[in-house]
Amino acid sequence: MTLDNLLKTGQLKPHTPDAADIARLLEAARRNLADAGAENISTENRFDAAYKCIMQSALAALMANGFRPDTKAPGHHQTVIHSLPKTIGLPGTRVAVLDALRNKRNLSDYSGRDIDRASLGTCISEAARLLDEVDAWLARTHPELKA
Repeated sequence: MTLDNLLKTGQLKPHTPDAADIARLLEAARRNLADAGAENISTENRFDAAYKCIMQSALAALMANGFRPDTKAPGHHQTVIHSLPKTIGLPGTRVAVLDALRNKRNLSDYSGRDIDRASLGTCISEAARLLDEVDAWLARTHPELKA
Protein backbone atom coordinates (compact mmCIF):
# COMPACT_ATOMS: atom_id res chain seq x y z
CA MET A 1 0.00 0.00 0.00
CA THR A 2 1.29 3.46 -0.88
CA LEU A 3 1.12 6.60 1.23
CA ASP A 4 -1.38 8.00 -1.27
CA ASN A 5 -3.58 4.94 -0.75
CA LEU A 6 -3.45 5.50 3.01
CA LEU A 7 -4.49 9.09 2.33
CA LYS A 8 -7.45 7.90 0.24
CA THR A 9 -8.58 5.50 2.97
CA GLY A 10 -8.46 8.29 5.55
CA GLN A 11 -5.62 6.82 7.61
CA LEU A 12 -3.34 9.71 6.65
CA LYS A 13 -3.91 13.41 6.14
CA PRO A 14 -1.88 15.81 4.02
CA HIS A 15 0.76 17.78 5.90
CA THR A 16 3.05 20.58 4.78
CA PRO A 17 6.58 19.67 5.90
CA ASP A 18 8.13 22.24 8.22
CA ALA A 19 11.75 22.14 9.39
CA ALA A 20 10.94 23.64 12.82
CA ASP A 21 8.17 21.07 13.47
CA ILE A 22 10.43 18.18 12.49
CA ALA A 23 13.32 19.54 14.58
CA ARG A 24 11.06 19.82 17.66
CA LEU A 25 9.77 16.29 17.13
CA LEU A 26 13.27 14.83 16.77
CA GLU A 27 14.49 16.75 19.81
CA ALA A 28 11.56 15.29 21.80
CA ALA A 29 12.57 11.85 20.50
CA ARG A 30 16.11 12.42 21.77
CA ARG A 31 14.82 13.46 25.20
CA ASN A 32 12.61 10.37 25.36
CA LEU A 33 15.53 8.15 24.39
CA ALA A 34 17.60 9.72 27.18
CA ASP A 35 14.71 9.19 29.63
CA ALA A 36 14.54 5.53 28.59
CA GLY A 37 18.05 5.14 29.96
CA ALA A 38 17.12 6.44 33.42
CA GLU A 39 17.50 3.46 35.73
CA ASN A 40 15.68 5.12 38.64
CA ILE A 41 12.25 4.68 37.01
CA SER A 42 10.23 1.56 36.27
CA THR A 43 10.88 -0.74 33.35
CA GLU A 44 7.42 0.09 31.98
CA ASN A 45 8.06 3.85 32.00
CA ARG A 46 11.46 3.38 30.41
CA PHE A 47 9.86 1.20 27.72
CA ASP A 48 7.17 3.85 27.14
CA ALA A 49 9.84 6.53 26.70
CA ALA A 50 11.76 4.40 24.19
CA TYR A 51 8.53 3.58 22.35
CA LYS A 52 7.71 7.31 22.19
CA CYS A 53 11.09 7.86 20.55
CA ILE A 54 10.19 5.27 17.92
CA MET A 55 6.84 6.92 17.24
CA GLN A 56 8.29 10.44 17.11
CA SER A 57 11.05 9.33 14.73
CA ALA A 58 8.59 7.54 12.45
CA LEU A 59 6.22 10.51 12.58
CA ALA A 60 9.03 12.89 11.59
CA ALA A 61 9.70 10.72 8.52
CA LEU A 62 6.01 10.67 7.64
CA MET A 63 5.72 14.44 8.05
CA ALA A 64 8.80 15.01 5.88
CA ASN A 65 6.98 13.05 3.17
CA GLY A 66 3.97 15.37 3.39
CA PHE A 67 1.63 13.29 5.55
CA ARG A 68 0.52 12.80 9.13
CA PRO A 69 -1.78 10.18 10.64
CA ASP A 70 -5.42 10.86 11.33
CA THR A 71 -5.27 10.45 15.11
CA LYS A 72 -9.05 10.05 15.20
CA ALA A 73 -8.75 6.87 13.14
CA PRO A 74 -8.12 3.67 15.10
CA GLY A 75 -4.67 2.15 14.70
CA HIS A 76 -2.78 5.34 13.96
CA HIS A 77 0.34 4.09 15.79
CA GLN A 78 0.31 0.99 13.60
CA THR A 79 -0.15 3.15 10.49
CA VAL A 80 2.86 5.31 11.41
CA ILE A 81 5.09 2.27 11.99
CA HIS A 82 3.87 0.49 8.87
CA SER A 83 4.59 3.60 6.76
CA LEU A 84 8.35 3.31 7.39
CA PRO A 85 9.10 1.19 4.27
CA LYS A 86 7.45 3.92 2.18
CA THR A 87 8.95 6.87 4.03
CA ILE A 88 12.59 5.88 4.65
CA GLY A 89 12.79 2.46 2.97
CA LEU A 90 12.97 0.49 6.22
CA PRO A 91 12.96 -3.29 5.57
CA GLY A 92 9.88 -5.28 6.50
CA THR A 93 11.85 -7.31 9.03
CA ARG A 94 12.57 -4.15 11.01
CA VAL A 95 8.95 -3.04 10.77
CA ALA A 96 7.94 -6.40 12.24
CA VAL A 97 10.21 -5.81 15.24
CA LEU A 98 8.86 -2.28 15.77
CA ASP A 99 5.30 -3.54 15.42
CA ALA A 100 5.95 -6.25 18.03
CA LEU A 101 7.17 -3.50 20.38
CA ARG A 102 3.99 -1.53 19.64
CA ASN A 103 1.92 -4.58 20.53
CA LYS A 104 3.91 -5.14 23.74
CA ARG A 105 3.32 -1.50 24.70
CA ASN A 106 -0.43 -1.94 24.09
CA LEU A 107 -0.54 -5.06 26.28
CA SER A 108 1.30 -3.22 29.03
CA ASP A 109 -0.82 -0.07 28.81
CA TYR A 110 -4.22 -1.70 28.41
CA SER A 111 -3.91 -4.95 30.37
CA GLY A 112 -1.16 -4.22 32.88
CA ARG A 113 1.26 -6.79 31.47
CA ASP A 114 4.84 -6.48 32.70
CA ILE A 115 7.67 -5.42 30.43
CA ASP A 116 10.66 -7.73 30.71
CA ARG A 117 14.23 -6.39 30.71
CA ALA A 118 15.04 -8.00 27.35
CA SER A 119 12.10 -6.20 25.70
CA LEU A 120 13.20 -2.95 27.29
CA GLY A 121 16.70 -3.42 25.88
CA THR A 122 15.31 -4.18 22.43
CA CYS A 123 13.03 -1.14 22.54
CA ILE A 124 15.85 1.19 23.57
CA SER A 125 18.24 -0.13 20.93
CA GLU A 126 15.59 -0.04 18.19
CA ALA A 127 14.60 3.50 19.19
CA ALA A 128 18.20 4.71 19.00
CA ARG A 129 18.73 2.96 15.68
CA LEU A 130 15.54 4.36 14.11
CA LEU A 131 16.29 7.88 15.34
CA ASP A 132 19.74 7.70 13.72
CA GLU A 133 18.28 6.28 10.51
CA VAL A 134 15.61 8.98 10.24
CA ASP A 135 18.19 11.67 10.96
CA ALA A 136 20.52 10.32 8.25
CA TRP A 137 17.62 9.90 5.80
CA LEU A 138 16.53 13.51 6.37
CA ALA A 139 20.08 14.79 5.80
CA ARG A 140 20.35 12.74 2.60
CA THR A 141 16.90 13.28 1.08
CA HIS A 142 15.46 16.43 2.67
CA PRO A 143 18.35 18.66 3.76
CA GLU A 144 15.99 21.63 3.62
CA LEU A 145 14.10 20.11 6.58
CA LYS A 146 17.18 19.75 8.77
CA ALA A 147 17.18 22.60 11.27
